[in-house]
Amino acid sequence: MLFSSSVFLFLFLPVVLLVYYLPLRRWRQGQNVFLLLASLGFYAWGEPWFVLVMLGSILANYGFGLWVDACKRAGRTCAPPLVTALAVNLGILFVFKYLTFTLGILNRLGAAFVIPGIELPIGISFFTFQALSYVLDVHRDRGEVQRSPLKVGLYISFFPQLIAGPIVKYETVAQQIDHRKETWADFSAGCSRFIVGLGKKVLLSNQLAVVADRAFGQGDGLSASFAWLGALCYTLQIYYDFSGYSDMAIGLGKMFGFHFLENFNYPYISRSITEFWRRWHISLSTWLRDYLYISLGGNRKGRIRTYGNLLLTMLLGGLWHGAAVRFILWGGLHGAALALHKLWMALVPGAKATGAQMHWWSRAAGMLLTFNIVCLGWLMFRAESMQTVSLMLHQIFENFNAAMIPQVVTGYAAVFALIAAGYILHLLPSAVDAVAQRIVVHAPLVLQVLMAAAMIWCVMQIKSSDIQPFIYFQF
Repeated sequence: MLFSSSVFLFLFLPVVLLVYYLPLRRWRQGQNVFLLLASLGFYAWGEPWFVLVMLGSILANYGFGLWVDACKRAGRTCAPPLVTALAVNLGILFVFKYLTFTLGILNRLGAAFVIPGIELPIGISFFTFQALSYVLDVHRDRGEVQRSPLKVGLYISFFPQLIAGPIVKYETVAQQIDHRKETWADFSAGCSRFIVGLGKKVLLSNQLAVVADRAFGQGDGLSASFAWLGALCYTLQIYYDFSGYSDMAIGLGKMFGFHFLENFNYPYISRSITEFWRRWHISLSTWLRDYLYISLGGNRKGRIRTYGNLLLTMLLGGLWHGAAVRFILWGGLHGAALALHKLWMALVPGAKATGAQMHWWSRAAGMLLTFNIVCLGWLMFRAESMQTVSLMLHQIFENFNAAMIPQVVTGYAAVFALIAAGYILHLLPSAVDAVAQRIVVHAPLVLQVLMAAAMIWCVMQIKSSDIQPFIYFQF
């Protein structure tokens, strides 16, 4: 079920909110059970059988959490439950997401395995990482073990961020499951945030996707100018698509009293690749840092080991996104860039990790370099095959003709206007966004309702809104 669909906007969400808030006397356990059932229904909407995978993950990790807690209380090593939890969770992920990819590679090396037709449960990468977070945070004393499987189920399956994040670590919401507070200010802010995210998705991302899809699907007829245009459009499309979903998820969470951490912080103004990963998909980068990079040794084992840890972490991060060589290469590109930036800071006196610490000329050069590295990576992320990546790179770097720029801008004036609007909105200071949200939150209730209705009406005029899935649904 898409957040931008009529079913969600005009049926599912209003009914869930009504039932959640209708009782005059709040009963937290009843609300949690209702949210769990609503979340499972939300997940089962498109593919009912996949909810069994979700339930299996919930029950398994509920048991692993109890096992870890029992070992800690008895003073025994927690290695057996932790290893079992990792094996089960990663095993489920491997079977559904990587088995056919692995068998295909083995077959190309001479084996003769039968490739099974396994459908990918939507959002499996996200809820698997959340499930692992629960077990690991219980082990690290970053959240109390849950004695109720229903509460573990709510944490893993909560519908606002179930399909495409942000990845919510257990330690950030452990107390909120039982002790959250719903306020009108939070509800209003949540509605405002949801509407902003909905606008990002439908009014910007979906429109940019039309051009990006044409460029990446044009094949041998692709021109250099259209390759550049497609790359720029996809760079904005994926940001407004994913950050729009994150805005809607965070906004929905606030409507029910949950406070999720931010997932994006103006990533395209990053002045280094290190800063980019502190601003882009923050929930994934912090998850990889806390549970993988640091576990590998982080930067505590010497310079060479640090670079290797960065590269391995990002390679696995790329593989997390999809079972394809292009995702591994995308992760490798970012891992190598992070390692090289770490080396640069070690060798060059005064080199800094983030733009706030740099001189103005370093910020400008760093922003330009970082943006181009990120755009280069998006080619591998978006293309359906490495042949498409090769074609795009060939057209962009070998057949580009600067003299064609005026003609291209004139021919695609509406597209460039949309791109310009996207970049301007992205580069606006955060204070502007904060002021806009305060205006909406403190507006009279009647005005808030009218603004929400007007926004939703405008969104529903765009006929493609119900058929454009979010990009990260495939992960």
